[in-house]
Amino acid sequence: MKKLFPILMAFALFLSACQLGGQAQPTAISLPTAFPTNTPPAINAPAEQGGTAGSERTSSVDGMPQVYIPDGTFRMGGLDPDVTKDEQPAHSVTLKGFWIDKLEVTNAMYTLCVNASACEPPQYFKSDTRESYFNNAEFNDYPVVYVTWAQADTYCKWTGRRLLTEAEWERAARGDDFRTYPWGDERPDSSRGNFNYLVGDTTRVGNFPAGASPFGVLDLAGNVAEWVHDFYDGNYYAQGVTMNPPGPGERSQYFNRVVRGGSFQDAFVDIRVANRASVQGSNPDATDIYSKEYLGEVSPKIGFRCGSD
Repeated sequence: MKKLFPILMAFALFLSACQLGGQAQPTAISLPTAFPTNTPPAINAPAEQGGTAGSERTSSVDGMPQVYIPDGTFRMGGLDPDVTKDEQPAHSVTLKGFWIDKLEVTNAMYTLCVNASACEPPQYFKSDTRESYFNNAEFNDYPVVYVTWAQADTYCKWTGRRLLTEAEWERAARGDDFRTYPWGDERPDSSRGNFNYLVGDTTRVGNFPAGASPFGVLDLAGNVAEWVHDFYDGNYYAQGVTMNPPGPGERSQYFNRVVRGGSFQDAFVDIRVANRASVQGSNPDATDIYSKEYLGEVSPKIGFRCGSD
């Protein structure tokens, strides 16, 4: 009878798993908080009140740890010798408090949205050097790539969050001083981030604690570059919007979006907190839903993270 009991227990667990709807559940990831297996999506979830700078909470939808960035004023734009034209002029920006994902959205997190029929899969299941990536459990806790701007936007909304503004992203990375990188002014090295082909492809999210921002946000320099909400305008800073800047308005036939943070391919100058990149975003008005015009660009070096009020 003692030998039979473990067999009966295993059979009961098998039956229980079959009752979850027949869909395979993403493997739990060894992040700060385990992923939920059956939590329904909380679209437009009510905002939680903020706390102290750097305090954390965890999303009940995808298990993402989030960090609180309080109300404050910071200096936005290029403040170092490698400044470029579209990072000028440097200017003071005041933001209301917000939450930011501590990590980049992972393959396993994005799979939850796909399994809920709320998100389309990435455009490709590979990474830069790996033919099997998104659909490979070995890379569950690596950042999702090959997603369009619209797919990133859809995912964030599914979780009850949203894409960050460019100003929110930069404050979370820089803090309230004049640092060049999330960790300070020291040049990056292999302990602080995945950049300049030191690894050659994406790495596990949260793998470089020495590269944390002043608020404790991880992977803001390197690994994958990140979609943000704003349309791109190289002269936007000159407009002098200093209170919760939303970015420039949409213009006809122009759907380029800002991408921040640099990637595993980029040199040190491109993973500075001020660096801005312009990538073709999604155009919902395009008639052919399979066209590049409709989808926008995708890349093995672009992912995203979300935020919320």
